Amino acid sequence: MAPIRFGVVGSGWRAEFFVRIARLLPDRFTCVGVVTRSAERGAQVEREWHVPAVRAASDLDRPEVVVVATPWPVTPDAIRELVHRGVPVLAETPPAPDAAGLRALWADVGASGLVQVAEHSPFMPAHAARLAAVADGIIGTPSSVQISSTHLYHAVSLMRRFLGVGFDEVEVRATVTGERLLDPMGRDGFTGATEPRHAWSILATLDFGDGRHTVYDFTDNQWHNPLRTNRIVVRGSHGELVDDAVTRWVDPRTVLTSTMSRRVSGLEQNLDGFDLEHLSLDGRVLYRNEFHGARLADDDLAVAGLLAATAAWLQDDAPPPYPLADGCQDHLLGLAIEEAGRTGAPVRTAREEWSSR
Repeated sequence: MAPIRFGVVGSGWRAEFFVRIARLLPDRFTCVGVVTRSAERGAQVEREWHVPAVRAASDLDRPEVVVVATPWPVTPDAIRELVHRGVPVLAETPPAPDAAGLRALWADVGASGLVQVAEHSPFMPAHAARLAAVADGIIGTPSSVQISSTHLYHAVSLMRRFLGVGFDEVEVRATVTGERLLDPMGRDGFTGATEPRHAWSILATLDFGDGRHTVYDFTDNQWHNPLRTNRIVVRGSHGELVDDAVTRWVDPRTVLTSTMSRRVSGLEQNLDGFDLEHLSLDGRVLYRNEFHGARLADDDLAVAGLLAATAAWLQDDAPPPYPLADGCQDHLLGLAIEEAGRTGAPVRTAREEWSSR
């Protein structure tokens, strides 16, 4: 099939992820252009990213979908403009900055069915494998999730998917604490720091009702700080998943623990080049790298997977990858975590208009 043609509104750090994927996988994706605010930035994008740059989304060359990767306050209007023209949208997270903005955006474009959210966390190989294992019923009915890795709406998206919860009311409680923590790395690499600094941590619980709950644990700069590792626990009626280990009931006298295995080429005497092949559990492949040969990091694989799922949706070959309703709900709960942490009081979210979608 012909590569999906997409444009990008915005030219920041996250926008480059999508452009890079098109450059690395030209047989699957074509970036037709990037919308920048100034001619100067446009010239820089053309020089460094090797794609056309234009000043308006209407100037993009026949995109099938447009990725909106703009600052939070700008994103809702960019989405509205594209939907008004009947163009499908893949909007970076979150789709609006606050709860009022989410509600206004939904009122304007929710019924169009044209807006997906670029929540790529469930498409990351390890998370996709874990989701597949839990969906297969290996730990029975999931009841709780504990996540300490990514922040707010990203973590919430995983929590909701693991539990299979929709848009009902949620009670959120949170506590913010401070600690001393060395910060050796940031987004731009090693910081050179040799002494701990003050860092904040937030610990929150989300009660989804019917015995389903989650724990959110995040520390300042946890995305980049190698001194704070990722942790995920999913507990169910017949076992639990802890990071890459799965413990489950098999029969009245047998409980087994197995570990997910990541097969990677290019190690030691393997001359095929460094690349992820698949993730498996007890001989069953849970995630297979459909972009094998491109040698992508997990985060890039997630972006590529999201784009591929968007293409399949546009071609009516698959359900929508991450509808606007889910993106709104994820951010609403993320905002509730922040409010509960800031005030120290419980926050209860209500069913919103997007809950009917």
